[in-house]
Amino acid sequence: MSAPTSARGKARRRAVDVLFEAEQRGVSAAEALAGRDKTNQVINPYTAQIVEGVAALQPTIDEFLATYAQGWTLDRMPAVDRIILRVGSWELLYNDDVPDGVAVSEAVELAKTLSTDESPSFVNGLLGRLQQLKPTLLA
Repeated sequence: MSAPTSARGKARRRAVDVLFEAEQRGVSAAEALAGRDKTNQVINPYTAQIVEGVAALQPTIDEFLATYAQGWTLDRMPAVDRIILRVGSWELLYNDDVPDGVAVSEAVELAKTLSTDESPSFVNGLLGRLQQLKPTLLA
């Protein structure tokens, strides 16, 4: 699979990397992001916005994911899928700058690139369900 080419696509990918690292190391998303700053890695402002947004709303996002992931607990999901779903959910539900369809398709593309063969359809199905329910979830 090809790497993301748009600035936002790269920012999403980097946000997934930072959030994954934070979860694996057992540190906060802010600590993982700050660690990237110290390595002279340039952090796209949109990467920081995603990481901070997901971190701030993670309990709510996780509740939505756990509620609508039929037959899957968050703990059973591959870690990378869980992170991609958090990023996709944040963009879908809380970032009005990103059209809903783009939030879903970008998350599916990340799953194609970073995860298992089954992951893209799982991510698409779960985010598609959240997209359908968006008006009631945010009411």
